[in-house]
Amino acid sequence: MQMFPTNRPRRLRISPGIRDMVRETRLSTSDLIHPMFVNETLKSAKPVGSMPGVMVRPPSEAVTEAQTAEALGIPAVLLFGIPERKDEEGSAAWADDGVVQTAVRNIKGGTGMTVITDLCLCEYTSHGHCGILRGSEVDNDRTLERYARTAVSQAEAGADIIAPSGMMDGQVVAIRQALDDAGFENVAIMAYSAKYASAFYGPFRDAADSAPGFGDRRTHQMDPGNRREAIREMRDDLLEGADILMVKPAMPCLDIIREARDAFDEPLAAYSVSGEYAMIKAAAANGWLDGDRAMMESLLSIKRAGADMIITYFACEAARLLRGE
Repeated sequence: MQMFPTNRPRRLRISPGIRDMVRETRLSTSDLIHPMFVNETLKSAKPVGSMPGVMVRPPSEAVTEAQTAEALGIPAVLLFGIPERKDEEGSAAWADDGVVQTAVRNIKGGTGMTVITDLCLCEYTSHGHCGILRGSEVDNDRTLERYARTAVSQAEAGADIIAPSGMMDGQVVAIRQALDDAGFENVAIMAYSAKYASAFYGPFRDAADSAPGFGDRRTHQMDPGNRREAIREMRDDLLEGADILMVKPAMPCLDIIREARDAFDEPLAAYSVSGEYAMIKAAAANGWLDGDRAMMESLLSIKRAGADMIITYFACEAARLLRGE
């Protein structure tokens, strides 16, 4: 008679208590980073149509949203700014009284949260591209000087972490040198190291008013077909002085997150982007799936792949579920 295998994996799934004991990956509120949009042209909060539940706020209301996240145990926010005035160079990005700078001061004055500032020029330029143009292309090296000025301005406002997202070659070392020269050697850099030219950014561009006026961003954002290039980009950013690496988007790049985790010991962030959020929200609204379960499963998959921290528009919703609210 054939003997039944002595190994029965179901023994460890048979009850909720045992399943919890042997769970390999756990998600907590401390893993989450809450992204926020602040818009200088607004007098009151405005919903983002393509991102149900997400609001764009004037700088004066940023502290209220940050306080809500802090009360849920979320340790950090990531700020994106939309200025009242845009020009060819994006000069509002480094203004002392700029939209992000004002929001940083408000949040630091009213919370104990870690404040991360996104650093790119696409929200600030009249043409919607990530840097200074030379003809129809972004001039990499001229753009670095503007990034450096913006980083120092954000640090002066009180930012704890600068997150350069423009994918310019040499952006991390330019920012690191500028911060150190200005006396901000303790301000960290979270580098958007592997940022792909993804189709999943559409709703974000609605919220941030940052769609390019012509062309696209494939000259500087990575080709979604490339894997080895992502590791090269991350290695270069570490050599230039990055403190935290990031992969963006998250769910389409779980393999990249896993490979980065295996290759590097440094802290690793993943950005679960607007399109990921919008898809789950739309499917849940149509009754096609359980929105809460899909949200938590997607976030858990990012953590399981190896991310130490997750930037997600679900941060507050997920935190409420994790707290049993």
